[in-house]
Amino acid sequence: MSNKKTHFGYSEIDAKEKVSKVASVFHSVASNYDLMNDLMSFGMHHIWKKFLVNTSNVKKNARILDIAGGTADLSILLAKKIGVQSADFNGQIIHSDINLSMLNIGRNKLIDQGIFIPSILCDAESLPFPDNYFDCVTIGFGIRNMTDKKKALKEIYRVLSPGGKILILEFSKVWKPLQFFYDQFSFKLLPKLGKLFAKDESSYQYLVESIRVHPDQESLKTMMEEESFLKVEYLNLSSGVVAIHMGYKF
Repeated sequence: MSNKKTHFGYSEIDAKEKVSKVASVFHSVASNYDLMNDLMSFGMHHIWKKFLVNTSNVKKNARILDIAGGTADLSILLAKKIGVQSADFNGQIIHSDINLSMLNIGRNKLIDQGIFIPSILCDAESLPFPDNYFDCVTIGFGIRNMTDKKKALKEIYRVLSPGGKILILEFSKVWKPLQFFYDQFSFKLLPKLGKLFAKDESSYQYLVESIRVHPDQESLKTMMEEESFLKVEYLNLSSGVVAIHMGYKF
């Protein structure tokens, strides 16, 4: 019986190998992750994340899980939105990631901001939380690195409470007239930036390739609907360089 295959960038590998390979990438890039995000997106990732939080419509005292929370940009924005630092706060937000190096940097950033919330090492494909618990689950630039995206979506659906919302911010399929210029920037410049500023060209080559093999907007929408999410829609940002997918559990 053959092993299940998956993508690691453009390479096809045994699915069981992907977790360790992706872990190696993010252990390598963690210390320079924020700097490289600024360089690669010209700072636009801050705007994209703020847009996601502003469209989340989460209320004070909500229960929120930030999956693939990494260096905690989304967790910080969400914590401020729901009033974590207020004296009468009675909700919960959890910052989580499967990669300890990324999680530690995010935890330190949260503490530096005076935001004291749990940072939990966990796998989105096997979440250690009860059924019907969270009002909102977010994933920022993380789902494309997951080995079994459908399994992760199934787990998110399980932990969302009825009426709860999933929000996914991820690189997607760029507007076709921009494709050539986007490819030139991605494949010729981004790995070189990784080599220059992070001393790691190969990890950024993987990250570029992982974007290209990630499902496009309609494919991810269909995948979410197949895992029982309702009212699924997406919003393109920056001509489709990234997209926000949202759906509900009813």
